[in-house]
Amino acid sequence: MPERVDPDIANAVFKAYDVRGTVPDQIDENLARRAGRAFVHVTGARSGEIVVGHDMRPSSPALAGAFAEGATEAGADVTMIGLASTDELYFASGHLGLPGAMFTASHNPAQYNGIKLCRANAVPVGAETGLDEIRDLVISGEVPIADVAGSISETDVLEAYAAHLLGLAPVKGRRLTVVADAGNGMAGHTAPAVFGRLGTEAVELIPMYFELDGTFPNHEANPLDSTTLVDLQAKVRETGADAGLAFDGDADRCFLVDEKGEVVSPSAITALIAERALAQEPGATIIHNLITSRAVPEIVTELGGTPVRTRVGHSYIKAVMAESEAAFGGEHSGHFYFRDFWRADSGMLAALHVLGALAETDQPLSELLAAYARYPMSGEINSTVPDQAATVAEIEKAYAGRDGVTVDKLDGLTLSHADWSFNVRASNTEPLLRLNAEGKDTLTMERVRDEALAIIRKDNAS
Repeated sequence: MPERVDPDIANAVFKAYDVRGTVPDQIDENLARRAGRAFVHVTGARSGEIVVGHDMRPSSPALAGAFAEGATEAGADVTMIGLASTDELYFASGHLGLPGAMFTASHNPAQYNGIKLCRANAVPVGAETGLDEIRDLVISGEVPIADVAGSISETDVLEAYAAHLLGLAPVKGRRLTVVADAGNGMAGHTAPAVFGRLGTEAVELIPMYFELDGTFPNHEANPLDSTTLVDLQAKVRETGADAGLAFDGDADRCFLVDEKGEVVSPSAITALIAERALAQEPGATIIHNLITSRAVPEIVTELGGTPVRTRVGHSYIKAVMAESEAAFGGEHSGHFYFRDFWRADSGMLAALHVLGALAETDQPLSELLAAYARYPMSGEINSTVPDQAATVAEIEKAYAGRDGVTVDKLDGLTLSHADWSFNVRASNTEPLLRLNAEGKDTLTMERVRDEALAIIRKDNAS
């Protein structure tokens, strides 16, 4: 019987839609083994199979192995796919029709690790759909050992994954030069397979930091942090590339840089891919979270589609996609979801859609995307505050009585006006308050952004 798991630690690492914490003080092999047993119980995979993958962090292979051992103790057979991006694990779950577990801490620093879980066909497991139950079983240890243990086998799905993505979003037309910054994360594993299939006649790929290294020796693999994009921006300008791609650590997110080295808004990418989806399926439903630009629902409506707004977070968005049969969904954070990819998010698939659209034109990327970027946006600004709820309440009090201002609490606090809007919300994974603002012009956006920040950062460390 594995040793007891501290309930306080389990409650701390089981988040709204994944498991995440520091190694080994919060997440260790004992917790992973118990999680494997609980996962089999909750997903009903006894006498069945599950699939397990892991990223390049030094702790990931052992944690994935312990999880697999726990799953076999509960009677499941385990298929290990080894090194994988998170969207490659989702592909394996859909392709093989199996529940899955991915060991990664995404963009978090090297001392972190975690688990992203899904049922068969990449259906997410979040707090309200099994993750809390798994946490409780990890704490209690009350998962019976099977009379017959399962087995562990290995398979490689990388080539099948690459072929599937290119079948969904081929890149045909003019030859492109593309810089890709893997940040020493899992895109260093998947990008060669994907772009290798495209061939140099379609795309000349200029790799940056493709060496798999979970200590992140060059920069954190977090494209939401603008400082991590500096090397990519410089390389795009230096080489005269058509575009730059920046992936996070587990490569399920992708940010783009245009030919000028300027960062492309994920909202513009959402609108572009939405237009491609609506061309294939007129009138389709398109999901956007509440932090994407108001340009997204405007454009979707103008193109005859149905925009549906949702809260932030992959488990929430995937649930709404399933309910609405949406063709596509996009988030401000660089997560893009595709119905034909089992409603899962894939940074690589989003990148291929943009490159496919770019290759079909003779425009530079900045011009192609200009039509989708109608309103200046602040980008996500994070602040550490001692009392998040009190700060949000203070912001609401300051704005709620103003003429023309509407209040929305779908996810955090969203305040909207004809000329501007902003959202402030607590992070689900970090002790931060996040601000996103936009306005009819740059001056309006900056004014609203600075007013909100003055309240957020009053007597607080930023």
